[in-house]
Amino acid sequence: MVNVVIYTPERLVFQGKVQSVVLPGEQGVFEVLAYHKPLVSRLISGVIVVGEQSFAIRCGIAGVSRNRCIAVIEE
Repeated sequence: MVNVVIYTPERLVFQGKVQSVVLPGEQGVFEVLAYHKPLVSRLISGVIVVGEQSFAIRCGIAGVSRNRCIAVIEE
């Protein structure tokens, strides 16, 4: 399980443990699973898919480290 936290500047959008999260990275769409290698990526317009939920975004940044994925997004 991956601990995922998604924020906007105004509010917490999602927080929880999921099997995977799919993010629209600047270099392409990527999936984060448990024990993913640490990384930081800019996010482009698209959809973040967390389990069975999805969130449309305009842009943002995501970091993965220590089995945790944190994204700060603009909706």
